[in-house]
Amino acid sequence: MKKIIYGESNFKKVKINNDYLYIDKTEYIKHLENRDENFYIFLRPRRFGKSLFLSTMQYYYDENSKNEFEMLFKNTYIGNNPTPLKNSFKILFFEFSGIEVENRTIEQIKQSVAFSVKLNCQRYLDAYGYNENIVNLNSDEPADIIKAFFEIAQNDKIYILIDEYDQFANAILAHNMKEFLNVVSKGGFVRSFYEVLKSATQTGTVQKMFITGVTPITLDSLSSGFNIVSNISNTEEFNAMAGFVENEVKLSLEETIFKKCPNINKNKILKNLKEWYNGYLFNYKSKDRVYNATLINYFLIQYDYKRCQIPIKMLDPNVASDYKTIMKLFNIGSKEKNYRVLESLINNNSAIGSINDRYDLEKSFTQDDFITLLYSMGFITIKERLFGDKFIFEIPNYVIKILYFNYFAIEIEKRNNLEIRDNISQILIDLAMGNIEPFKEQLERIIKVLSNRDFMKFDEKHFQSIMLSLLSFASFYFIKSQSEKNHNYPDIILYKREDKVPYNYLFELKWKRKNDNFNTLKQQGIKQVKRYLESEEIKALSKLKSFLVIGSKDGVEFFEVEKRI
Repeated sequence: MKKIIYGESNFKKVKINNDYLYIDKTEYIKHLENRDENFYIFLRPRRFGKSLFLSTMQYYYDENSKNEFEMLFKNTYIGNNPTPLKNSFKILFFEFSGIEVENRTIEQIKQSVAFSVKLNCQRYLDAYGYNENIVNLNSDEPADIIKAFFEIAQNDKIYILIDEYDQFANAILAHNMKEFLNVVSKGGFVRSFYEVLKSATQTGTVQKMFITGVTPITLDSLSSGFNIVSNISNTEEFNAMAGFVENEVKLSLEETIFKKCPNINKNKILKNLKEWYNGYLFNYKSKDRVYNATLINYFLIQYDYKRCQIPIKMLDPNVASDYKTIMKLFNIGSKEKNYRVLESLINNNSAIGSINDRYDLEKSFTQDDFITLLYSMGFITIKERLFGDKFIFEIPNYVIKILYFNYFAIEIEKRNNLEIRDNISQILIDLAMGNIEPFKEQLERIIKVLSNRDFMKFDEKHFQSIMLSLLSFASFYFIKSQSEKNHNYPDIILYKREDKVPYNYLFELKWKRKNDNFNTLKQQGIKQVKRYLESEEIKALSKLKSFLVIGSKDGVEFFEVEKRI
């Protein structure tokens, strides 16, 4: 069985060890060269495989790797179809994802960036036989360091590769908008650094450049100093340059799980992966939706090959940590307007807006700006084009949906001085064991606070969102809600993730307004539950507890309709 690439972004290491499962993306190198442009930026959410592709480009174009070309690129598209520019540049590689930002001053961050620039420039000089050290080595200004470097390497043909150009700037932005504007505006150390790079492209020293990142926020702030770059992030041609499409996922499974476990239900595995990790679309005309590559590889590593069972945890903790960190960006602009967009996504799995290529952060942060931010970070994706430049966006997959509901629960806590997460783990264990009372009591406490504060706006969708937010912390259940089935489906179903969990659950929710007749609402709800219980999908579930749940500003009532042993 092939080894899985996880946390490894060095192309040479992957290829020199032939045991790695490598998904070939090298055809995109040819596509990039065929465009009449030399300076690119490519944005994708974290953990999509951008760094490995950048490393692939490094070894393909590096003149020092010429003698290794056959070994590194055999059995790849570009190895069989090399372009005229292979191994024809000196490579200057910057990697900014490791810059420490948390609890650091702007001056300390600038020093870290300066150190990284020094280190990478020195590596270049060492790799290409320069004896000189960098002029002004003791400078803490990144622009001065790179300027001194270009004085040494002015006669070279350089291809610059920059990984995660916006990582540290986004972290500053999430903390303080004013400080962010200072570092990226004219005279700021970020803007000044890129102005020097632009000057080097005009002299011919830098002939090509490829930059990766997550959001276009920093790019816009650099635009007046660095307006030469072509943003290919949303072009149809490069929709799947990072991440995996379905055929690549199938290949990965054939080389791993399906070899070790030939008798498993292959279609079920593919269906699970599609629900958990698929769904990204970066150009509305593209036919292929894209899976998060790191999450697919995490699944392949964590799979129980001995028992042929899916992992207990389907969400990679490292990915969850990434997303929770960048959720801090949700506070940019109007927190209340942003919260309403998130609320719409949670209630309806839908939002309408445009994708902005540029931001002007010195002006107001608009709803479309926030939509673009969510889209860039991978929290929403294109569902379909509405008209003009307006799109309907949706939550891409189950992993992101659970993160949304977790975040929504945290926001409810903050906004209403509630304690939701303190004992939620035990409450959900009790629920799984068949004791619904602790869950009912917690739900009722929250509903009474929220509905009384905002009763005129509170409805069944809000009620369902609160309940889903609480249930999202139950990792031992797979949650489905009615929006996925066009409302011809129970409001919430909890599917057991493993046999040891005693019960599946079905919940139908009703919200009672002031003039509604309680008994009529109850009869309608019980009738609906009984109809759902007759569906083929629900009939297949054993050990099922089904409930009608009626909420109002006065509390919550649970009515058990059927219990299957």
